[in-house]
Amino acid sequence: MALIEFSDFSFRYLGSESLALRRVNLKVEEGEYLVVTGPSGCGKTTLCRAINGLVPHFHHGYVAGSVIVNGLDTREHTVAEMSSIAGLVFQNPANQLVTLNVEKEIAFGPENLGIEPSEIRRRVNDLVGLLDLGSLRDKHPHEMSGGEQQRVAIAAVLALKPKILIADEPTSNLDPASSEMILTLIAKLNREGMTVVLIEHRLDIVSKQASRLVLMNDGEIVMDGPPRIVLTDARCEELGIGVPKATQIYQRLKKRNIELPRVPLSGEELALLVQEASHR
Repeated sequence: MALIEFSDFSFRYLGSESLALRRVNLKVEEGEYLVVTGPSGCGKTTLCRAINGLVPHFHHGYVAGSVIVNGLDTREHTVAEMSSIAGLVFQNPANQLVTLNVEKEIAFGPENLGIEPSEIRRRVNDLVGLLDLGSLRDKHPHEMSGGEQQRVAIAAVLALKPKILIADEPTSNLDPASSEMILTLIAKLNREGMTVVLIEHRLDIVSKQASRLVLMNDGEIVMDGPPRIVLTDARCEELGIGVPKATQIYQRLKKRNIELPRVPLSGEELALLVQEASHR
């Protein structure tokens, strides 16, 4: 069984006349790095919230089909039960920071799950080191920058030892340097074995790390496959998806009958492929 499996899953928020998700079928295997993208309002956030049970336990409405995560039906298990399997980092980290300093924020989740104090201290120390939070340890989360808050939010989620990290546009409110830092960290966690589901528009940064790219529109999955295939499909342009510049240049060269060995996802990769082609 896949780690995450949507089976004909549909959801409509209470009071809404239209479906946020329409008969979604999706499987994510352990260790994958799945990037979900699409225009605003296409259902990306609802998809993520269905993985950890916020949909339908917190966000109520019409539900059909099922979401099975690590063998558990999310409709039959609480958000608290799912939190140690699927950890969700919100788009705005300030919305999920609830304590008075960084150390307490990281410890908050494990304390509520009844983890032994010695184990909590070990997790806090490990995560403070991993996310370079030593100088912020006693600082109030709401006195920090957006990038610092995002690192604290990720640490608080990782403190629960989830098998899956779900991040909903974690760089949308950050400057380029902070964005790169957060996305580099997420890629590192994936290389170390964590399954990642990431909503992101900055495909020039994340597509080269992703194992799969899912394109959504109007509550449906319209494409699902390797980034090099999805990003060269005409539907990306039709939906206004931010295709990496290197991939756009590849497509223009192809129209002029200039073939490169593969689709580039970054400027560095494009430069290498052009060099290879010029030496043939």
